[in-house]
Amino acid sequence: MLRKTMELLQEISSSRRVFICIDALDESQAKHRVKLLDPLNQILRRSPGARIFVTGRPGTRDGVEGHLTLRVGTRSITPTKDDITIFLREKLKEDTIPKVMDESLREEIIKAIPETVSEM
Repeated sequence: MLRKTMELLQEISSSRRVFICIDALDESQAKHRVKLLDPLNQILRRSPGARIFVTGRPGTRDGVEGHLTLRVGTRSITPTKDDITIFLREKLKEDTIPKVMDESLREEIIKAIPETVSEM
């Protein structure tokens, strides 16, 4: 399946500009990342119009830079406490069983999680 997908991406990217986005690469096993990144590097070599956007936690960066050797630029983005708080508030609005959590627990979550995450 991966091989056929990569062949299709190679074919498409050879004739036009394409953007390939891979989100949360760090959530895959390291052995699977290599199987994905090496063919992507081949696409970059053969298709000057191809652009690849990868997201992942900081430890992912070295692996990406090691396998995608052409035209690689990296940016580190770190969420602020406010970013995390906004995200939590939005997710808590989507609660499908709102009666299970009272306002006190909701506020405790919104206060505690940003403090923990920002220390990482």
